[in-house]
Amino acid sequence: MRGRQASREARRAREFEAFVAGAAGRLLHAATLLTAEARNDNPRARRLLTLSLAHTYAGWDRLRGEDPYDRARRYLATRFAREVWQRRGGFGRPRHRPAGPLAALAPQERLIVVLRLYEGVAEEQAAALLGLTPERVRAVCDRAVALLLHPPPAPVAAPTRAWGAVSES
Repeated sequence: MRGRQASREARRAREFEAFVAGAAGRLLHAATLLTAEARNDNPRARRLLTLSLAHTYAGWDRLRGEDPYDRARRYLATRFAREVWQRRGGFGRPRHRPAGPLAALAPQERLIVVLRLYEGVAEEQAAALLGLTPERVRAVCDRAVALLLHPPPAPVAAPTRAWGAVSES
């Protein structure tokens, strides 16, 4: 009996290791886009990835034909949304200045853009995952893409007088 259980555990570990080898890079990139951290300095994204993979491993035996990547991605997205909601009391603008390619977007916009455009999740699936209507997902995605393609102009600094300039009063 113990031999059979040990064999099952070893097979489970090998299957999960193969899954991680194939999926971890893409999931980390998605998490880095979500957190809007720099690619080489992404502790929040790595934490999200670790939690997502741990959750997936915990339910590995109960997948029953379900795609483990889809499960890990769903957990990653919902965990990100929950953390943002708890930290800010909603999907407002972040307190720190993100540095990643999607830094100009609010967290909800990043989440929807990553799901729809990077991960290729259908509008209806993204809406169901986030508890939104498909129309709302479409509107947020369209607004975010427009912002990425046509960012607002940077504010112009007020002109300063040269050092030692005399005013004419």
